Amino acid sequence: MAEFDLSTRIASKLDRHLVFPLLEFLSVNKIYNEDDILKGKLELLKNTKMVDFAMDVHKKLYPEMEVPESFRDKRTEVVSELKNFREKCTPVVEVFSSDEDFMKLLQDHRDGRYLFDYLSRKHNIQPDTLDALYDYAKFQYECGNYSGAAEYLHFFRVLSPNANDQKGESALWGKLASEILMQNWDVALEDLHRLREVIDTNTTLNVVEQLQQRTWLIHWSLFVYFNHPKGKDDLIELFLYAPQYVNAIQTQCPYILRYVAAAVVINPTKIRRGVFKDLIKFIQQESGAYKDPITEFLEHIYVNFDFDNAQQMLRECETVISNDIFLVSSLDDFIESARRLIFETFCRIHHRISISMLAEKLNMTQDAAERWIVDLIRTALLDAKIDLKEGHVIMGVQMPSVYEQIIEKTKSLTFKTQYLMQNIEKKTNMQKSGREGNVSFCI
Repeated sequence: MAEFDLSTRIASKLDRHLVFPLLEFLSVNKIYNEDDILKGKLELLKNTKMVDFAMDVHKKLYPEMEVPESFRDKRTEVVSELKNFREKCTPVVEVFSSDEDFMKLLQDHRDGRYLFDYLSRKHNIQPDTLDALYDYAKFQYECGNYSGAAEYLHFFRVLSPNANDQKGESALWGKLASEILMQNWDVALEDLHRLREVIDTNTTLNVVEQLQQRTWLIHWSLFVYFNHPKGKDDLIELFLYAPQYVNAIQTQCPYILRYVAAAVVINPTKIRRGVFKDLIKFIQQESGAYKDPITEFLEHIYVNFDFDNAQQMLRECETVISNDIFLVSSLDDFIESARRLIFETFCRIHHRISISMLAEKLNMTQDAAERWIVDLIRTALLDAKIDLKEGHVIMGVQMPSVYEQIIEKTKSLTFKTQYLMQNIEKKTNMQKSGREGNVSFCI
């Protein structure tokens, strides 16, 4: 399975804290040697404040050795730092829990300067206290206290006079990571949309920096898109129809095609028919840079009409998905939808089909295939009937009307026009400002 494992590629585009769920998944699935995974965890923990976690990993990796004194020294240092941060931030933190008027203002106003002026007048909060709050949130994040980090980063962004400056943007990355690690998918999706807007409208970034940030966003978003109920639809629109993000996938991470293809297969009834055409075109364009059983499965069905190889690829897809942290929960949905795609495509090019042959193509018994086809005809309202005496499925002729064809061809124009307008507006703003700068991506 290591041949198809994308963990190493994906991990290079993640914050170190987001890599831990990947390592835990690899450990459970036993794809790699357990000692190698423990060494990877220990290496990641070196630059965090999670000293207790690091000590536990060290004991598992080297059970016969004593924990180095440097770990205990670092723990003492972390406890001392935590005490100092608490003392600095106590005035502003207490306001959040004691001043009801301020919390009401927080609901009604989004002007950070106005809110901070209120704190300055009422509680004598100084600008350096706000900077200390950011540092405290970052420290909490490094200690693994993601709930505290998310809360303080939220308040920092709300109170910051310029929430989209370098530190404000960094705080948004940190809050997104915290919400992901706490599995707060609704809030994480909102933060993801907000971060995408910040990246796409930031005129201080040059082309390379913006490409890099979009690449990071693509990778971080996988956690959200494959855990939120609406995530797969958002993934398809962003990764398949947003030109800037399509460009990022093509140039930086073509392996993301696995997740685009999987999302389309899993959601066949929720998306328009033309999506499959656009996806296949994308897969063929990038076939030289990346391919795996999922992309090859779709090529065999829609390009080669090779159902025997499609069946073989479907077996391999099951193995790939079972060992992918983002797709494993969608395994049953993928297999069910993939069988349906095989059936529907096979039916489009044949009028009379043997149920026994279909069962073989679908890797099912004949009785199971017969029941499955009956249910599919009922639920999908297919123009088909079953001849039980002959053991055949007889398909009716279904031709889309001219109006349906026109609607299908014009649906994507809205998205393309929208992104074209955004690009024109952005270039106009860049020409007016004439500025370029550097922005850090994470806390």
